[in-house]
Amino acid sequence: MLIIKSRRKRALGLNEPLRHGSHKKPVTRRDFLAQGFTTGAATVVAPSMIAALLKSGNARALSSDIEAMKAQADCNISGGAGKIPFICFDLAGGANIVGSNVLVGQQGGQLDFLSTQGYSKQGLPGDMLPNNATTNFVNTELGLAFHSDSAFLRGILSKTTPTTRARVNGAVIPARSENDTGNNPHNPMYGIAKAGPSNLGAKGELLTLIGSQNSDSGGNSMAPAMLMDPALRPTKVDRRTDVVGLVDTGEVATILSPSDTVSVLETMVRISKQKLDRVSTNLAAAEDLDTEKRFRCSYVKTADTVETFSSPSALDPAMDTEITTIFGANFGGDGEFQKTASVMKLVVEGNAGAGTISMGGFDYHTGDRATGEQRDFRAGQCMGACLEFAAARGKPLMMYVFSDGSLSSNGAVDMSVNGRGKGQWTGDNQQTAAAFFLVFSPAGRPALLEEAGIPTTRRQQLGYFRRDGDVETAGSPAANNVNLLVQSVLLNYMALHGEAAIFPTAFPGHGLGNTDAQRSMIAFNPIVNGTI
Repeated sequence: MLIIKSRRKRALGLNEPLRHGSHKKPVTRRDFLAQGFTTGAATVVAPSMIAALLKSGNARALSSDIEAMKAQADCNISGGAGKIPFICFDLAGGANIVGSNVLVGQQGGQLDFLSTQGYSKQGLPGDMLPNNATTNFVNTELGLAFHSDSAFLRGILSKTTPTTRARVNGAVIPARSENDTGNNPHNPMYGIAKAGPSNLGAKGELLTLIGSQNSDSGGNSMAPAMLMDPALRPTKVDRRTDVVGLVDTGEVATILSPSDTVSVLETMVRISKQKLDRVSTNLAAAEDLDTEKRFRCSYVKTADTVETFSSPSALDPAMDTEITTIFGANFGGDGEFQKTASVMKLVVEGNAGAGTISMGGFDYHTGDRATGEQRDFRAGQCMGACLEFAAARGKPLMMYVFSDGSLSSNGAVDMSVNGRGKGQWTGDNQQTAAAFFLVFSPAGRPALLEEAGIPTTRRQQLGYFRRDGDVETAGSPAANNVNLLVQSVLLNYMALHGEAAIFPTAFPGHGLGNTDAQRSMIAFNPIVNGTI
C-alpha cells in the first residue's frame, strides 16, 4: 500500500469555509452553502417572553359551533394526514456517501465487493477494504451495511441506543448527479406531500413542508419541476425561534390566558360570520361563498391553533428534555445541531409533514481526509439524533440523504489522527455518487421485500456499481437520472404505507416502468397500513 502523507499542515476546522483554487468564487446562496461559508448559526437560547407568559394554563376545547366549522366540507382543518414523518439531509457540495460510508457492491448487492482500485477511488486504502482478509470492516447494526469506520456511522452510533438501531433498516441507490450545483432536482419533498390516495401525502398540524433554507425546495438542491406546487412552498425553519414563532398570536396572547384568547377568537369568528351574512360582494354565488369562507376560516384556524398549542414552549426544542438529552443543553453550542433539532421536532411530532435539513461545506476535496471526516461525523450525529428522537416519541421515520455529485481519492493516504489512515479527497467525481435512506419503525426492523426472482440482498442496493468504483448507469432507472432517483424515493415512501399500487395514479407520467419494474425498486414491506 502506498502511503503518502498530506502536504496540508492542518485540516480545516469543522466550520471553516472551503476555498478551492479550481472553483469560482462563491456568488450565490448555494455556492456559499456548498463551500461552508454558511452553516447553522450558534446562538444562546432562553425562553421567549411569549413562551413564558403562555406556559401556564391549558386552553379548553373549541365551542361546538366552531369545532363544526373545522369539518372537511367547511374549513377542512385537520391534524395532519397521518403519514410517516419524512426528513431529508441535503449535503451541499458533493459529499462522499458510498464506499467509505455506506458500502456498495456489484450486481449481487452491497457485499458483492468491488476491486481494490474501485474502493481506493472511494477513499479506502488496501488495508481497510470491506473484504479485508484479517479485519472485518463491515457493520450491519443499522440493517444497511456500512464500512465499520464510516464517519456517518460513527456519528449515528454516538446519538442512538442499541434498541433504536435494532429497529432501523435502509437501502442505498447508486445514482450519478452533477457536481457542485444546486440545479440537480434532488429534493423529493413536494412529492412526499402528494404521495398518497387523492394526491394527499404527508401533512402536518401546522405546516405541510419545512426546510432550513429559504428556497423553493427548502434546501440546496432543486425540487423536480413536475412536482412543484407554489401552495406547498416550504416554510424556513433553521432555529428554535422559528419553531416557537409559529404559534405567536400577537398582543392578545400576552394579555389574556390561552382559554380567554380562544374565546376572543371564537367571538371574532361569529361576528365575522354575522357581518358576512349581511354583505354582498357582488360576485357570483360560488365566488361569494368562497370569499366568505376564506375570511371565516382564517379565524377558525387561528382559534384552533391557539387551542391546540396553548403553550409555544411545547414546540420549543430547547425545552424538550429528549432533545437536550440527545444534544445537550443549548444544542451543544452547535448551530447545525440546533437546526436539526428544530426540524426534527416539528416533523417527528407531526406538526410538519416533511422537512429538509441542508448542511454546508461538503465540497471537501481539500487534499486531506481529516476535513471531510469531521464534517461527515457531525452529519452522522444529526442523522442519529433524528432516529433517536423518533424512537423517543414512538414514531416511524424515513430519513433520506443525498448530495450534489461526489468526489474521489487518488490513493494517497492521510495518516493524521482525524485522517484515520484513509484516502485523501482530491477531486470532484460524479461517477461515485449515490443516495441512501434509513427507515425506523417502533415495531421492529423493517423487513426487506421478498419476491421470487429478486434476492433480498439486492433490495438494499437498488442498482449497482462497476468493479472500478463507478456507478453502473444501466443498473436502475435512477442511476443516470436524478428525477427518477426522486421518483424511486417516493415509490419507497408509498410502499412503506402499503400504497405502492397507487404510485402510478399519484404520479402519472413517472419513468419507473411497468409494475414489475417498479416492484424491483422497492426495498421494504409496509410498516404501516395507510396511516400511522
